[in-house]
Amino acid sequence: MIIESYSAEDTFLCGYRYGQKARAGEVYCLYGDLGVGKTVFTQGFAKGLGIEEPVNSPTFTILQVYEDGRLPFYHFDVYRISDPDEMYEVGFDEYVDGEGVTFIEWADLIEEILPEGCTEITIEKDLSRGFDYRRIIIKEEEA
Repeated sequence: MIIESYSAEDTFLCGYRYGQKARAGEVYCLYGDLGVGKTVFTQGFAKGLGIEEPVNSPTFTILQVYEDGRLPFYHFDVYRISDPDEMYEVGFDEYVDGEGVTFIEWADLIEEILPEGCTEITIEKDLSRGFDYRRIIIKEEEA
């Protein structure tokens, strides 16, 4: 599925809609360059889960857990991971197999340990279509 976004609000709303229908155990892998809107999408998703607290990219902590929504929300940012095995030190497998929803920004850096059945979300800029334009490509797979 391809969704066109013409503003940060569109990107947030797209995430929000996915958050509303998310189910426990789902894993979402986010791909895209710096500044394309991965965190905006994630913030919308969290809002769709009913999370009211501010959601920011956990770049320096790797993982942020939010539990005040209808499902626990596990937000990973693996930008600073140098070896995928480091993920096991923060309990990656326990979260992925947990009762919540897992979001992984920069998922391409840990592809070899990702579970099967992840939903892939790629956000791309296309400056020829405007500064705020984003193409959001969502590929859902069955586990």
